[in-house]
Amino acid sequence: MIYQQMLNYFAAKGPEMIEVIEDLVTRETPSDDKPRLDAFADYLAGRLRAVGAEVEIIPCIERGNHLRARFGYERFDGEKTAPVKPALVLCHYDTVWPVGSLETHPFRIEEGWAYGPGIFDMQTSLMLVEYALRAIQDLSLELPRPVTILMTSDEEVGSQTSRTLIEDEGKNAEYVLVLESPLPGGVLKTARKGGGNFQIEITGRAAHAGVEPEKGISAIHELALQILRIHELGDPEKGTTVNVDVVRGGTKSNVIPAYATGFVDVRAWTADEVERVTKAMRTLQPITPGARIDVSGGANRPPLERKVTIDLFKRVQAVGKRLGLDLEEGSTGGGSDGSWTGALGVPTLDGLGVPGHGAHADHEHIEVDKIPATAALLTACLRDL
Repeated sequence: MIYQQMLNYFAAKGPEMIEVIEDLVTRETPSDDKPRLDAFADYLAGRLRAVGAEVEIIPCIERGNHLRARFGYERFDGEKTAPVKPALVLCHYDTVWPVGSLETHPFRIEEGWAYGPGIFDMQTSLMLVEYALRAIQDLSLELPRPVTILMTSDEEVGSQTSRTLIEDEGKNAEYVLVLESPLPGGVLKTARKGGGNFQIEITGRAAHAGVEPEKGISAIHELALQILRIHELGDPEKGTTVNVDVVRGGTKSNVIPAYATGFVDVRAWTADEVERVTKAMRTLQPITPGARIDVSGGANRPPLERKVTIDLFKRVQAVGKRLGLDLEEGSTGGGSDGSWTGALGVPTLDGLGVPGHGAHADHEHIEVDKIPATAALLTACLRDL
């Protein structure tokens, strides 16, 4: 059967795929290093062109250049019927690791785990895409629709320069597969929290703390009162969290502080909850007479809601069964680029990378023996969906 052929194919390619992973991980691509990012995008483009993809480098001034690849479009060109919507595969190639991290976190394989900066989030997934395309060619698999692949450079810093590109491609897609790392045990992600970040600036009035404190207005005191109010915006039953995570203020111990600042992190499972908290943050009013409040920031990534993922998950779960995989679903508090397409109502499924653990952490790794089955799942999805 074709599914066993896929598994056998990737099992045989295992050593080769690990070499590619090592190559990708050791090139180092922190989000703030444009020269390295641009060079890496060019390198990826060459690898994808070598397997038959039509690749375009999309210039970006603020961050690294983005990459868009199209595969299998020639089969559908010239049809008299309405164009077939493509599948969209989302990846990012920037990492949180600074250049030089390989000195303390070298690529290595120990007891079946492969370690390295960004290996789990998500350089291994770049290899998965390439080898899925190789398998489609080598096994002469016929795709029901063309495939668009985006590999972007700024996911780890909010996707500010790639958001429009992701949304534009998402609007035209039949479905979206996001190759972010899965939850522990290879669990796919059918829900992600959305949220935002706010900055609260309090202006009071300075005064001598010993001689005439009554003439001052303590910005720190006002901020403390606002923190209590802000934390009450959270709703544990709905999973909404509102956390003041950084505070700054004051100048000297004998001065009533005239300025104070608080930074607020907001997370919620639904767009309605994000909107509710955002409205409340923007309408905060001073409690201390004479104090002034200025609120900036806002929502920066929408939630990925289960209502737009569950049907696609069930279809992928059925594909997995044909490969002998028992796929499960789960949720996470962090966002991803799939949140943008999910917010458009496009069927989106996240967490299709190779199982492992420790994203952004010292023990970041993938499970080597899971590589063939994960590659086969991506390939089978592109063939069957």
